[in-house]
Amino acid sequence: MVVFDGFDDCVIGYSEVWGTDGQKVTRIIYEGRKMIRKLMSQGMSEEEAWEYFQFNIDGAYVGPLTPIILHKSSLAEILASEDDGYAE
Repeated sequence: MVVFDGFDDCVIGYSEVWGTDGQKVTRIIYEGRKMIRKLMSQGMSEEEAWEYFQFNIDGAYVGPLTPIILHKSSLAEILASEDDGYAE
């Protein structure tokens, strides 16, 4: 498993999925908002925390074991979003 250092208290679970090689892999799941709050508690403004998070954490791919970042949202919010490609 791959973990993000310093964000243990932002872990909300794990996922077991089948990899492309046919093997089951375990991926850690973090809550994105908790990670933002953690960065802010370390002295970043909300804007700085989001920028850091998007570039260094959410945008990082470190292979098939890359942790999952959960962004809590309702189905209605997802469908209404103009940024995610689901809007009608």
